[in-house]
Amino acid sequence: MLRSLQLSLLTSLLLVAISVIPSQALEPVNASRSGLALQGYDAVAYFEQERAVEGQQKFSLEWAGVTWRFLSAEHRDAFAANPERFAPQYGGYCAYAVAKGKTASVDPVAWTIADGKLYLNYSLGVRKKWRRDVPGHVAKADENWPKLLAAN
Repeated sequence: MLRSLQLSLLTSLLLVAISVIPSQALEPVNASRSGLALQGYDAVAYFEQERAVEGQQKFSLEWAGVTWRFLSAEHRDAFAANPERFAPQYGGYCAYAVAKGKTASVDPVAWTIADGKLYLNYSLGVRKKWRRDVPGHVAKADENWPKLLAAN
Protein backbone atom coordinates (compact mmCIF):
# COMPACT_ATOMS: atom_id res chain seq x y z
CA MET A 1 0.00 0.00 0.00
CA LEU A 2 2.75 2.44 0.97
CA ARG A 3 4.76 1.50 -2.14
CA SER A 4 1.69 2.09 -4.33
CA LEU A 5 1.13 5.50 -2.73
CA GLN A 6 4.79 6.45 -3.26
CA LEU A 7 4.64 5.39 -6.90
CA SER A 8 1.45 7.37 -7.40
CA LEU A 9 2.99 10.47 -5.80
CA LEU A 10 6.16 10.14 -7.86
CA THR A 11 4.12 9.80 -11.07
CA SER A 12 2.09 12.90 -10.18
CA LEU A 13 5.23 14.93 -9.48
CA LEU A 14 6.75 13.82 -12.77
CA LEU A 15 3.63 14.85 -14.69
CA VAL A 16 3.66 18.27 -13.02
CA ALA A 17 7.35 18.74 -13.82
CA ILE A 18 6.82 17.82 -17.47
CA SER A 19 3.88 20.17 -17.80
CA VAL A 20 5.88 23.21 -16.62
CA ILE A 21 8.88 22.57 -18.87
CA PRO A 22 8.45 24.76 -21.93
CA SER A 23 8.32 22.89 -25.21
CA GLN A 24 11.10 23.60 -27.66
CA ALA A 25 9.76 25.82 -30.40
CA LEU A 26 10.03 24.72 -33.99
CA GLU A 27 12.36 27.08 -35.80
CA PRO A 28 10.99 28.23 -39.18
CA VAL A 29 14.30 27.29 -40.82
CA ASN A 30 16.04 24.05 -39.96
CA ALA A 31 19.62 24.92 -39.00
CA SER A 32 22.57 23.08 -37.53
CA ARG A 33 23.65 23.85 -33.98
CA SER A 34 26.15 26.31 -35.43
CA GLY A 35 23.33 28.13 -37.25
CA LEU A 36 23.96 26.83 -40.76
CA ALA A 37 21.08 26.23 -43.15
CA LEU A 38 21.29 23.06 -45.25
CA GLN A 39 24.23 21.92 -43.11
CA GLY A 40 26.35 24.30 -45.17
CA TYR A 41 25.25 23.06 -48.59
CA ASP A 42 24.62 25.53 -51.42
CA ALA A 43 20.87 25.99 -52.06
CA VAL A 44 21.46 27.41 -55.54
CA ALA A 45 23.63 24.47 -56.64
CA TYR A 46 20.65 22.11 -56.43
CA PHE A 47 19.05 24.15 -59.22
CA GLU A 48 22.07 25.27 -61.22
CA GLN A 49 24.28 22.19 -60.98
CA GLU A 50 21.61 19.61 -60.20
CA ARG A 51 23.62 18.18 -57.33
CA ALA A 52 24.33 18.73 -53.65
CA VAL A 53 27.44 20.87 -53.25
CA GLU A 54 28.93 22.16 -50.03
CA GLY A 55 29.19 25.92 -49.81
CA GLN A 56 32.20 27.89 -48.64
CA GLN A 57 32.35 30.11 -45.59
CA LYS A 58 33.69 33.03 -47.65
CA PHE A 59 30.44 33.02 -49.69
CA SER A 60 28.02 33.23 -46.77
CA LEU A 61 24.82 35.17 -46.32
CA GLU A 62 22.42 35.71 -43.41
CA TRP A 63 18.77 35.17 -44.28
CA ALA A 64 15.76 34.16 -42.16
CA GLY A 65 17.89 34.12 -39.03
CA VAL A 66 20.41 31.54 -40.23
CA THR A 67 23.62 31.43 -42.27
CA TRP A 68 23.54 30.11 -45.81
CA ARG A 69 26.73 29.08 -47.60
CA PHE A 70 27.38 29.02 -51.32
CA LEU A 71 29.92 27.66 -53.75
CA SER A 72 30.48 31.04 -55.38
CA ALA A 73 29.70 34.74 -55.13
CA GLU A 74 27.34 34.28 -58.10
CA HIS A 75 25.30 31.68 -56.22
CA ARG A 76 25.24 33.84 -53.09
CA ASP A 77 24.07 36.85 -55.09
CA ALA A 78 21.39 34.84 -56.91
CA PHE A 79 20.05 33.63 -53.57
CA ALA A 80 20.15 37.14 -52.09
CA ALA A 81 18.13 38.46 -55.03
CA ASN A 82 15.38 35.84 -54.62
CA PRO A 83 15.78 33.59 -51.57
CA GLU A 84 12.27 32.15 -51.78
CA ARG A 85 13.11 30.70 -55.20
CA PHE A 86 16.05 28.70 -53.86
CA ALA A 87 15.29 28.02 -50.19
CA PRO A 88 14.00 24.52 -49.48
CA GLN A 89 10.33 24.01 -48.74
CA TYR A 90 9.12 23.55 -45.16
CA GLY A 91 12.11 25.41 -43.76
CA GLY A 92 14.49 22.69 -44.87
CA TYR A 93 12.93 19.99 -42.69
CA CYS A 94 12.24 16.57 -44.19
CA ALA A 95 9.37 17.05 -46.63
CA TYR A 96 8.15 13.46 -46.14
CA ALA A 97 8.02 13.94 -42.36
CA VAL A 98 6.06 17.18 -42.79
CA ALA A 99 3.62 15.31 -45.04
CA LYS A 100 3.14 12.90 -42.11
CA GLY A 101 2.55 15.79 -39.68
CA LYS A 102 6.02 15.71 -38.09
CA THR A 103 9.44 17.23 -38.58
CA ALA A 104 12.79 15.54 -39.03
CA SER A 105 16.31 16.54 -39.89
CA VAL A 106 17.62 15.99 -43.40
CA ASP A 107 20.50 14.57 -45.37
CA PRO A 108 21.46 17.31 -47.87
CA VAL A 109 22.17 14.68 -50.53
CA ALA A 110 18.57 13.39 -50.31
CA TRP A 111 16.83 16.06 -52.35
CA THR A 112 14.27 16.51 -55.11
CA ILE A 113 13.27 19.47 -57.24
CA ALA A 114 9.62 19.34 -58.29
CA ASP A 115 7.70 22.16 -59.94
CA GLY A 116 10.67 24.46 -59.42
CA LYS A 117 10.82 23.87 -55.65
CA LEU A 118 13.50 22.19 -53.54
CA TYR A 119 12.44 19.41 -51.16
CA LEU A 120 14.79 17.67 -48.74
CA ASN A 121 14.44 14.31 -47.04
CA TYR A 122 15.80 12.58 -43.99
CA SER A 123 17.68 9.97 -46.04
CA LEU A 124 17.93 8.49 -49.52
CA GLY A 125 15.53 5.73 -48.39
CA VAL A 126 12.95 8.29 -47.28
CA ARG A 127 13.48 10.18 -50.54
CA LYS A 128 12.51 7.02 -52.37
CA LYS A 129 9.20 6.97 -50.45
CA TRP A 130 8.73 10.71 -51.09
CA ARG A 131 9.21 10.27 -54.82
CA ARG A 132 6.50 7.59 -55.06
CA ASP A 133 3.84 10.31 -54.81
CA VAL A 134 5.39 13.78 -54.85
CA PRO A 135 2.13 15.65 -55.67
CA GLY A 136 0.21 13.81 -52.94
CA HIS A 137 2.96 14.33 -50.37
CA VAL A 138 3.29 18.01 -51.30
CA ALA A 139 -0.45 18.53 -50.83
CA LYS A 140 -0.32 16.93 -47.36
CA ALA A 141 2.87 18.76 -46.37
CA ASP A 142 1.47 22.11 -47.57
CA GLU A 143 -1.54 21.49 -45.33
CA ASN A 144 0.55 20.37 -42.33
CA TRP A 145 3.36 22.93 -42.43
CA PRO A 146 1.38 25.94 -41.08
CA LYS A 147 -0.05 23.76 -38.32
CA LEU A 148 3.44 22.53 -37.33
CA LEU A 149 4.73 26.08 -37.16
CA ALA A 150 1.71 27.30 -35.18
CA ALA A 151 1.85 24.41 -32.69
CA ASN A 152 5.26 25.47 -31.49
